[in-house]
Amino acid sequence: MHHLLSLGGRLAAFGGPGLFAIAFLDSSFLSLPEICDLLVVTFVMQHKERLIYYVLMTTLGSIAGCLVIYAIGRKGGEALLRKQFSAGRVERSMNTFRRYGLLAILVPSILPPPAPFKIFILLAGVARVRAGTFVLAILIGRGSRYFIEGLLAVWYGDRALDYLRHNARPAGLVVSGVILLGGIAYILWSRHRTARHEPE
Repeated sequence: MHHLLSLGGRLAAFGGPGLFAIAFLDSSFLSLPEICDLLVVTFVMQHKERLIYYVLMTTLGSIAGCLVIYAIGRKGGEALLRKQFSAGRVERSMNTFRRYGLLAILVPSILPPPAPFKIFILLAGVARVRAGTFVLAILIGRGSRYFIEGLLAVWYGDRALDYLRHNARPAGLVVSGVILLGGIAYILWSRHRTARHEPE
């Protein structure tokens, strides 16, 4: 873990491109819990005018890393999942992704560690969620998460780091809950609207 933190520190020295690289590694080959979140807050504290830039670079890096796991899922991830989980559980999970698509990826992407995330990305590939829907979900989820953290850095400075360390999970659950309820409401409204326009 010490070596991973050291790697994160070295990459962070490159500013925005470093954030991109760290987010890419964290979302693909490595696990660097909370490093992206803490770095976004730290960088924005130092350069508040670069809030959008830092959030964008971190979000794009996360999307790129997630696409690696997504591609693995599409090419052969189902066999890997069936070795780890029962066939019924895998099938139920894939049905959830086929049914809810964007929401099934968006909500986990907002939650902070130690909430599982990569398994959902792999499942999205196995369930063959459309690439456009997949990217949009990560963009909204991770983008919202990093943007909110950046705003906390602008508003509260050093106190944002303490808040993030002690309240990241509850805050993530609240935001995810709001988005989930909004998504469910939209799905129900869409179905109701479709049913009204179907010929009798």
